[in-house]
Amino acid sequence: MSLSLFGQILYYVWIGSEVAIAIGTRTRHSSGNVRDRGTLYLLWVVILASMTAGSWFSEASRIGFFHNAYWLRILTLGLLITGLAIRWTAVITLGRSFSSNVAIHATQTVMKTGLYRWMRHPSYTGLILIFLAAGLHTHNWIGFLIITIPTTAALLYRIHVEETALREHFGEEYIAYSRETRRLIPGIY
Repeated sequence: MSLSLFGQILYYVWIGSEVAIAIGTRTRHSSGNVRDRGTLYLLWVVILASMTAGSWFSEASRIGFFHNAYWLRILTLGLLITGLAIRWTAVITLGRSFSSNVAIHATQTVMKTGLYRWMRHPSYTGLILIFLAAGLHTHNWIGFLIITIPTTAALLYRIHVEETALREHFGEEYIAYSRETRRLIPGIY
């Protein structure tokens, strides 16, 4: 199996997993705990639009970088695999507390184990790595920027909304946890 085919299969597995996560973990508004403020829909629109526009631009444009560089394929695949592993590990670690929309479950606690020991939002770190891989896959600077900038901006807004909800619900416990850990990159941000 070629790297290209393997990467394509992983990309479709990622899309399928995101649809399953969105459907299977969405908290209903009737529960009264949803604090999403529309970020789930915003994310889906931004992700679909950015991925489509970035891919289209790379196909339509001759402006590229490192055409057919083997090391870039390896880097792209490595980022994709790492992003998927981090994302899925974070979702599995939270278990029933994970929700595709911003919602707090009655039995939820502040998770401080696994990846959450080092960062507050590992599932978003995983997504950002996946978007970096998708951007690099375009082999085009503008396609890369079209994919990575809007998706990262939407995730940063989502993090703001989520952290506000977590601070309101958990109070000082979450504030103390926030002082001990970084948002996305351990020890940095």
